Amino acid sequence: MARNSYSIGLVFIGLAVLLLLGKLGVFQLLISFFWPLVLLVPGLLFHLLYFNRRLPAGVLVPGGILTLYALMFFFCNLFGWGSMSYIWPGFILGPAIGLYELHLFDRGSDRGIWIAAMVLGIISATLFALTLLVKLGIYVIALILVVVGLSMIFRKRRLW
Repeated sequence: MARNSYSIGLVFIGLAVLLLLGKLGVFQLLISFFWPLVLLVPGLLFHLLYFNRRLPAGVLVPGGILTLYALMFFFCNLFGWGSMSYIWPGFILGPAIGLYELHLFDRGSDRGIWIAAMVLGIISATLFALTLLVKLGIYVIALILVVVGLSMIFRKRRLW
């Protein structure tokens, strides 16, 4: 009976610690930060199962999409959700990565898969560049003006 009460006592202490941690918000903090693991784990699992020859190459498409989206959400958790205004073209890049992986690892894939991946990748890169130009445009213009001004100051003058 003494051994049984010892085990029950440990269970009660464990439950009390869990309740206190829950009341202090520890679990809410962990869940609010690590929720992208819900996307990252299946994405990496798709890759693992393909490379272990358990699933066909088609699982690389959702695997690439889920993995990139999870990384984007982790980035937003770290640096704030305002950074989504800079990285939103990643939602187009996800399918491009998945399709490119399919083309790369499936030897029987159609050339259209590669073309679709490249088109989506180019669209995403263009939108990334435009977003950065719009968001950081004044800094780019200031940098260009400084470079032009320095080149005008330090260039050799021609003798007429």
